[in-house]
Formats: sequence, structure tokens, C-alpha cells
Amino acid sequence: MSATRPDFARQRRPMRPLPVIIFMSRWLQVPLYLGLIVAQAVYVVLFLKEVWHLVSASMTLDETNTMLVVLGLIDVVMISNLLIMVIIGGYETFVSRLGVEGHPDEPEWLDHVNAGVLKVKLSMALISISSIHLLKTFISPDQNSTHTIMWQVIIHVAFLVSALVMALVDRLTTHTHPKHFQEPTALHVVSSTSSHDSTPLKAHD
Repeated sequence: MSATRPDFARQRRPMRPLPVIIFMSRWLQVPLYLGLIVAQAVYVVLFLKEVWHLVSASMTLDETNTMLVVLGLIDVVMISNLLIMVIIGGYETFVSRLGVEGHPDEPEWLDHVNAGVLKVKLSMALISISSIHLLKTFISPDQNSTHTIMWQVIIHVAFLVSALVMALVDRLTTHTHPKHFQEPTALHVVSSTSSHDSTPLKAHD
């Protein structure tokens, strides 16, 4: 009796026209991500403009105004990071693989990104941006009313609660259906092992 290597490759069958059209419709999102890249370029211009304003007026700005300008720069950077996560993570999750595995500049979070992880990361980025705006409001209270500050605090707390709820739901989903999240990884490992193992199996009687 001979031992055979298990075959994990799925037999492909021709897809019907309607499923093909629906599946290919994901490429309609590409212009959206390209538009976000343009928005990223606009934020780069705004960032350089604020840096030039800070340098040129450094002798006339006091400590409070300098801190406000720096917080504005940090705000632009946080929004830029949010755009990067949406562009790279969204394209990888909903459109197509980027094929950057093994690249030295591959983002650390990209190898385990999915819709749930992406939502949690976006929520954390929004909380960071909200924190920057809230700090700017507290630093310059003269320009903001108590009503404005109260609503900013409420919105910030709402972001915190939303992030906690999404993280909890993602954790419960992962633990409720662990096989769903582990099977692709296991199959990938087995497939990689099989493709690198060129030693043929011997038949046993």
C-alpha cells in the first residue's frame, strides 16, 4: 500500500458570468484609493506650508502659538497615517494582494490585516486625531466656548467607546470561530512546506 501526499489544492471550476462580474466589480474601488493618494499629496503640501510658517515666524510666535502650530503638524501626520492605513489595508483587503511579501519595507501589520483588524486600527487613529484636536482646544480655551469643548469631549468619548466595542466584537468573533481564522494560515503553511519539499515519498507495503 503506497502513501500519498494529501492534496490541499482546490479544483477550480468555471465561474458563471454573473459571479465573475460581481467579483470583478471590486476593481471599481481602485479610483477611490488613487483619489486618497491625491489627498495624501495635498496634505504633504499643507504640512510643508505649516513648517514654512513655523520657521519664518519662529521669532515672533510665543510658546502657546508655537505649540498650537506643532500640534497642527502632528494632526496632519496622524491624518496622513490614517490615509496610508486606508489605502494599503483597504486595497489589500478588498481589492487585490499587493505582493510585497518579503520586502524590507513591508508594514508589520499588513501580514495579518483583515476587515476587523483594519476597523480597529482606523478607530485608534481617529482617537489619536481627536486627542490632538482636544488638546489644541484646551491649550487655546479663549477661542472656544464651553459648549464647543463639551461637545469635543463627548465626541472623543464616543470614539473611545466605539473602538472598545469594535475591538471586543473582533475578539469575540475570533474566539467564537477560531477555525475560520486559523484554516487559511494552516493551509498556507502546508502549501509552502509542500512546495519547498522536493523529496519524493517512498511507497510502503
